[in-house]
Amino acid sequence: MSERTPSAGTAPEPSSPEPSASQKKIFIKTYGCQMNVYDSARMADVMAPEGYVETASPEDADLVILNTCHIREKAAEKVYSELGRLRELKAEKAVRGEGLVIGVAGCVAQAEGNEMRRRAPVVDIIVGPQTYHRLPDLVARSGNGGPALVETEFPAEDKFESLPAPERRKTVARGPTAFLTIQEGCDKFCTFCVVPYTRGAEFSRPVSRIADEARALVEAGVREITLLGQNVNAYHGEDASGRSSSLGALVRELAAIDGLDRIRYTTSHPRDMDDELISAHGEIGKLMPYLHLPVQSGSDAILDQMNRQHTAEFYLRIVERIRAARPDIALSSDFIVGFPGETEADFEATLALIREVRYAQAYSFKYSPRPGTPAATRDGQLPEEVKTERLHRLQALLSEQSEAFNKSLAGKRLPVLFDRRGRAPGQLVGRSPYLQPVHLDGVSADLFGQIADVVIEEGLANSLRGRLATSEAAPA
Repeated sequence: MSERTPSAGTAPEPSSPEPSASQKKIFIKTYGCQMNVYDSARMADVMAPEGYVETASPEDADLVILNTCHIREKAAEKVYSELGRLRELKAEKAVRGEGLVIGVAGCVAQAEGNEMRRRAPVVDIIVGPQTYHRLPDLVARSGNGGPALVETEFPAEDKFESLPAPERRKTVARGPTAFLTIQEGCDKFCTFCVVPYTRGAEFSRPVSRIADEARALVEAGVREITLLGQNVNAYHGEDASGRSSSLGALVRELAAIDGLDRIRYTTSHPRDMDDELISAHGEIGKLMPYLHLPVQSGSDAILDQMNRQHTAEFYLRIVERIRAARPDIALSSDFIVGFPGETEADFEATLALIREVRYAQAYSFKYSPRPGTPAATRDGQLPEEVKTERLHRLQALLSEQSEAFNKSLAGKRLPVLFDRRGRAPGQLVGRSPYLQPVHLDGVSADLFGQIADVVIEEGLANSLRGRLATSEAAPA
């Protein structure tokens, strides 16, 4: 979970003034994925013309938005717990004669809007991930003491067409990296996943709109952009000639933008790793050598039950082709253990796939049923202790591989983008091409927002330690 609030100690002080007492203030708390981080930023942009500025504390806010995620276990319960705290804050403000509008946005709002209105009457606004462009109208209509206003229908209009251009002052405060949503929704219907029901069908933004937003971000000081989508490599937005563009073609278009030094994308699906995108990894230097390619399981039987629409062998051959195009690429993935019906042999097949691929990083979870998904009502639900034991074994192997990859970089020279201050005085932290945090001591704060070559002195379990390079350092 993260908060869409100014973060002390992670960037130089923003040049913009602090909110004045007369301005209205908005606090946004973000749960979950990178797309929610992007959406939270755009919610702040939507409310800026209405006189709202961001604040770091709900106690100071006139408007609080919880931007929720439905992927993790008990996600909704965490939201209701937070709403309990906000109910007390709202009551305290009322005693002082102050108002507080409370909104819930995102996937929990989409999935449980009417139930939330019944269960949490403190909420004034419930808005889904496709309708937050309507926030100004909803805020203006709220606060009359009636039931929450609910906007969770998938709208006919494109929300991106209704959003204002990104507000550049806040972009500068966020630092030299940014997220940019290019695609939403998913048509794959994996049996464990709520995304098709909360984000809707696949939709891709036009190339020109994405390029315009990327240029605005670069003009505001952004050096690295991560392209976002629930199924990002299924991107098929319209290009200048009116034809459907692929993600590989979009990456080439964005790579031509002066000042944009790094491009990433997430999250991808193995079925949509086409020839053009694989070639782009080998031909476009700005496309970072790091790919998050979820597989979920190494068992064909479980992949079939998950409706992943590929086999383990198909996945391995895709990995083989990607590494042939870009030999230095590092791979990341997602894994679910304890899916209904998973046997020990199925689980061992997952471990075998991990040993063959060798991941630099991975995310792993115990299966937990999501209401409304096909897998939630399947027979063969595994005991919690079985899922826990398998998860521990899986994570031990993944941690071993991740640490081995980090240690293999010792002595290498890597270009590092410095994007935040460290905890110690005089320490800066940057991100490597492989997305690890890289810590440097005793360096100038002037390096913030810059890319510099760093010699990696030590690879740790979750990060790298290095020093500024001199000419004798070996390249990666």
